[in-house]
Amino acid sequence: MSAQGPATITESVAIAAEPTAVYDLITDLPTLASLAEEAHTMEWQKGTSAVTGSVFKGHNRNGSKTWTTSCTVTEAEPGRTFGFAVKSSIVPIAHWRYDITETAGGCRVAESTWDNRPGLLKLFAASLTGVADRDAANAENIRLTLERLKARAES
Repeated sequence: MSAQGPATITESVAIAAEPTAVYDLITDLPTLASLAEEAHTMEWQKGTSAVTGSVFKGHNRNGSKTWTTSCTVTEAEPGRTFGFAVKSSIVPIAHWRYDITETAGGCRVAESTWDNRPGLLKLFAASLTGVADRDAANAENIRLTLERLKARAES
């Protein structure tokens, strides 16, 4: 499943670095996991790099709660876009995308997410993940990820 309609959450940041350098950070799974708030490890399951159709596993945690997702790369345009659809087992959970736009001083990175969880799963999600308000948590997680990405890219 890909991104459809307006994103549930979108935030962006200006980064004083080349778009390709930022893209390389985002598409390196160990680096992305180190920047993200809930994801603590990620590894390729099908393929070995960010190309459309590659699949990676995400291991996530929030306090004592842990869960694993399967992520399929839906968009991979070096220096411009990296997107992936997230499933838990066979259930669509979300779509995440990073859009990179070149600027005079480097680039602007927008991180967006679409909540694709079916209604019934939304009812049980808090008990599975420990997150009562997914939209608020994702907004804060995106802010932190972009802050860390900026610091890493500009160092």
